[in-house]
Amino acid sequence: MKAQLTRPELDALPSYLPSPIPLDSSGAPQAPDAARLALNELPFGPLPGVLEAIIAAAGDSNRYPDMAAVALRNALADRHGVTPDRIVTGFGSVYLLELLLKAVCEPGQEFVFPWRSYEAYPVVAVGGNIRPVQVPCAADFRQDLDAMSAAITADTRVALICNPNNPTSTAVTRAELTKFIDSVPESVLVVLDEAYGEFVTDPDVPDGLVEYGDRRNVVVLRTMSKAWGLAGLRLGWLAAAPEVATAMRKLLAPFSTSTFAEVAAIAALEQEKEVRRRVDFITAERARMYPALKALATQAPVSQTNFFWLPMADPAAFAAHCEAGGVLIRDFPEAARVTIGTAAENDRLLEVTATADKLLTARID
Repeated sequence: MKAQLTRPELDALPSYLPSPIPLDSSGAPQAPDAARLALNELPFGPLPGVLEAIIAAAGDSNRYPDMAAVALRNALADRHGVTPDRIVTGFGSVYLLELLLKAVCEPGQEFVFPWRSYEAYPVVAVGGNIRPVQVPCAADFRQDLDAMSAAITADTRVALICNPNNPTSTAVTRAELTKFIDSVPESVLVVLDEAYGEFVTDPDVPDGLVEYGDRRNVVVLRTMSKAWGLAGLRLGWLAAAPEVATAMRKLLAPFSTSTFAEVAAIAALEQEKEVRRRVDFITAERARMYPALKALATQAPVSQTNFFWLPMADPAAFAAHCEAGGVLIRDFPEAARVTIGTAAENDRLLEVTATADKLLTARID
């Protein structure tokens, strides 16, 4: 029998599925004209000034980036009213979460998070030899913070709230989150993953950095991939207590913030008015589309993100139906997830769903 060369616990870990978009052998989309509503991307082009910043930086592409990303950290610090020593940047917020777990957890300690939630959470836990503790969401697809609080033990080092939650699109309120954070021992880091925070319109849903940024055991994760339109450049950042941020920077992969990502992010941060205009368009489309999608999937929650969560009997069959109609979405075992795109793409989606076989989308009441 062949010797096993990898850790056996990885055999049972599902691979992260990055994209349902069919690609040819060169990596180009096989359906270039399809409405790409699967990956929660913004449908617009780069923000003004971003391409120019990237092109200007190309002349130095033979040089390494600034390891400390000083200019970007200063720009983020200025915008959010924190000190630069609290900020860590890297190639995506999930990478920073993985780094955080390595910085604070010893092998076998616990990482508590909601489920269903972002599918990379158990992957980064197991990858770091950390015990993942999944706490089921409530029946309304919202995170059950009382159950999460009860799941914390003496072995817990990190507890994460995804607010708003991906993929269920729901959010927890200020009162719920404050109660949870107050209940957590000071030795447990509370991570607020706010990748979709810019799309929140419910005034009862807090900005974690504003509300809890002064708490030593709270870490706020953010990304430039969603509202800021830099998904292809992979840039995430977090704000933490200075000692946590310092420990994380010791573990950073060398040059984990590329030159192009840094200059693009700095240029994007100067376009806050345009970002708000784009986000307002998405939230207006969200309100327009919701009644029709709610009629299709009666348990669909009100979204606080740039996508919808549509519980249904056969999500895979529904996704195949949408693909046949030129719309690419994401299916999970219990629901479909549909990103909000341009007005034309959204109209195409609504047309496709209107013709869906009811056997594929049987209502769950």
